[in-house]
Amino acid sequence: MRDVHFDIESLHAAYRGGVGVAAVIATIYARIETTDDPGIFIHLTARADLLAAAEALDPFDPVAKPLWGIPFAVKDNIDVAGMPTTAACAEYTYWPDRDATVVARLKAAGALVVGKTNLDQFATGLVGVRTPWPIPRNAIDPELVPGGSSSGSAVATARGIVSFALGTDTAGSGRIPAGLNNIVGLKPTVGAVSTAGVVPACRTLDCVSVFALTVDDAYRVFSVAAARDAADAYSRNVAVQPLAARPPVLSVGIPAKADLKFFGDAAMQAGFEDSLAMLSRLGCRLVEIPFGNFYATADLLYEGAWVAERYAAIRDFMEANEAAVHPVTRKIIGGARKLSAADAFRGLYALQAYRARLAPVIASVDLFCVPTAPTHYTTAAVLADPVETNSRLGTYTNFVNLLDMCGIAVPTGARDDGLPMSVTLLAAAGVDGLVASVARDLHAASGLTLGATGWRQPSAQPVGVSAEDGTIELVVVGAHLSGMPLNGQLKEAGARFCRAMRTASSYKLYELAGQAMPKPGLVRVGNGGTAIEVEVWRLPAAAFGHFVAAVPPPLGIGSIELDDGSTAKGFLVESVGLLGASDISSFGGWRRFLSDRAPA
Repeated sequence: MRDVHFDIESLHAAYRGGVGVAAVIATIYARIETTDDPGIFIHLTARADLLAAAEALDPFDPVAKPLWGIPFAVKDNIDVAGMPTTAACAEYTYWPDRDATVVARLKAAGALVVGKTNLDQFATGLVGVRTPWPIPRNAIDPELVPGGSSSGSAVATARGIVSFALGTDTAGSGRIPAGLNNIVGLKPTVGAVSTAGVVPACRTLDCVSVFALTVDDAYRVFSVAAARDAADAYSRNVAVQPLAARPPVLSVGIPAKADLKFFGDAAMQAGFEDSLAMLSRLGCRLVEIPFGNFYATADLLYEGAWVAERYAAIRDFMEANEAAVHPVTRKIIGGARKLSAADAFRGLYALQAYRARLAPVIASVDLFCVPTAPTHYTTAAVLADPVETNSRLGTYTNFVNLLDMCGIAVPTGARDDGLPMSVTLLAAAGVDGLVASVARDLHAASGLTLGATGWRQPSAQPVGVSAEDGTIELVVVGAHLSGMPLNGQLKEAGARFCRAMRTASSYKLYELAGQAMPKPGLVRVGNGGTAIEVEVWRLPAAAFGHFVAAVPPPLGIGSIELDDGSTAKGFLVESVGLLGASDISSFGGWRRFLSDRAPA
């Protein structure tokens, strides 16, 4: 059993093959013993209790319970009924009588809580060393910090002790530890996952994050966990789309070369350049973006309003038990005592100004790619300079929640010195599915093994948009293709990419004459036709009619036969539109025509 992989697909395959949950539980405790790291868990579930929870599961049914028999760990600032919540401060300990909403949802889906994990105290830090418990050892290199604040959760996942783990992410705590331990760290849209039952850091920014060995696993957990929750005033309705194939062409914003920060770490810079090359090979178009305003936004996080918010979260406890607070944490949060309400409003006004300034920048690309961290630090270096090293680690993370962005940290390789390389993909709120789909392909392209386990990535499973979700297929052939000038109209209408295909071999493609911008026309012919490259998108039924009504002549919408024998509505041209048009069918598609016609 020790060889059973704990990614969800492999573990469910083992269950189907007759492996019992009791054997999996025995493996969990054996791996904990073998790992021999007392810093990972603050509280472990008793083996008898975990067996009892497993026995209470219904017969194996991964459809009704998508996380059936899947072991997970919970950061110890998230409530689990019957277990202490410490937030890495023994004097703060309380015993909740109910699960946090997110834990309850995961349990209902069949997942099993293995224990509560260590963290930077009160979730204040990105290093993982601000704890009175032993410091968890980085799973890849014990000299490195494990990353925080969700240190134990990341290490437990990277070691294969659990299939996934919950963290929290206010300033990067769900991404930095993932990058340092060669695993995936999904930070959802703020409010998508309830924070009811979570010890707050900054309530207006807090997220529950997911650590996993693969993007598929992280997104599956997110899909189960996400839901509007009346018990959380900051919860909101965020539509969680199924994990789908990514569009063939995407624009990816990257920090302008002059704005990149690696603090002298040449290996990290080279690793980031290699990661960008991987994205380019996947069909992404890289767009350099000035990053000064993103960095300025990040600087706000440990000023005025949000330091005061951390203080507000534990004020009563801190005033009565200040000596119990970790010295570094005490210094940071205690600084709020010098702040006024005017300071808080000044910070809020500054943030609003940056949000307004950056909104069109964020909207100008499909997503962003940044280094997860600008450099790596050893535990010794962090202990010697705890504030500056922590600040630098947050270079590419601190602005994200302030700007209401979603993100996912994904491993992309090993640096020249063998240390882990990771990038974070970011996008506007609500675009979690697109970010995950690109991360999925990027992780696969890396060929990396999972965490510190040595396990190979499972075979990629096909993904697509369900035909039963109330959407209508639309075939696009020209300027509405991904990466083309009018593709934004589809996205504004709520369309999702479905698949890239060809038409049946009975069509011709023309470049229309007399158009303000180059425009193709697709027409079906009786003979002499060919297959033309197209993309199939899905539009919400409510938006389909409005979108079609806006199609200008000589284009129209008709039925298009695809090369798999199916038909769907799509763009065709009226015969009158072919006057003076040029037959470009030999190029096989509009994208290739434009590429071949473009000057070198």
